[in-house]
Amino acid sequence: MTDMQRAAGKAENSDALDHVIRGGLVAYGVIHILIGWLAVQIAFGEQSKQASGTGALEYLANQPLGGFLIWVVAIGMAALVIWRLLEAWQIYRAEDGTDRVKGMVGQLFKGVLYAVLAFTAFQVALGESGGGSGTDSMTADLMKMTAGQFVVGAVGLGVLAYGAYYVYQGWTEKFLEKLDGRPQNAETGEAYRWVGKVGFIAKGIAIAVIGVLFIYAAATHDPQKSAGLDQALQEIAQQPFGQLLLTLVGAGIACYGLFAFARARHLSR
Repeated sequence: MTDMQRAAGKAENSDALDHVIRGGLVAYGVIHILIGWLAVQIAFGEQSKQASGTGALEYLANQPLGGFLIWVVAIGMAALVIWRLLEAWQIYRAEDGTDRVKGMVGQLFKGVLYAVLAFTAFQVALGESGGGSGTDSMTADLMKMTAGQFVVGAVGLGVLAYGAYYVYQGWTEKFLEKLDGRPQNAETGEAYRWVGKVGFIAKGIAIAVIGVLFIYAAATHDPQKSAGLDQALQEIAQQPFGQLLLTLVGAGIACYGLFAFARARHLSR
């Protein structure tokens, strides 16, 4: 075993890493609660708000002690990236074949999502504009590639499947496996169950809408039809009973944030 392998194994099993991960999960929860809050404001006509990771971070930065809190969130998200890299390394060492590939891809994909939020948080902390999602520009570049229309459609299908997986976890309550299983009183356990169920389903719906918009962009060959989270939530608001639907989805995303707090308290890894 090399020195690097020994160091990675020691870090993976350290109590210090547990504390750092818990801090990162709290930061992740805060971001989702703010996204949910901004979504509800959009539902009630506040069109200047941006219900996305960037919008949530910029909103937080403008609050009292916002500058300090953004740095805390940025460091917390960076910690989650390290966690996922260590998990991928552990899977590489412990598994083989299809299980190794699936496990590593899952961990690295989550790491990329955390890295995007970490990068955006550091941008905001340094006083740089997080900017918009740039999704339509990215989609336009993909459309210019050979078979680019099919690539965009495939991305949409992947995002749609990812959203469906969140809904599946919420409906089947598989998210409870993310908790360490310590004894809880009945009221607390029931609260965790419902907060997680609502949170995972709501987040899954929002992600699925993003996937549908990508597929629509591919079908119409119109990059502007693609969307990030903010545009997807705006799309929900434009549907019949959109105000109610977006309010429910926003509240659900906030519930996902509360479940992240529960994961921080009952960390299972």
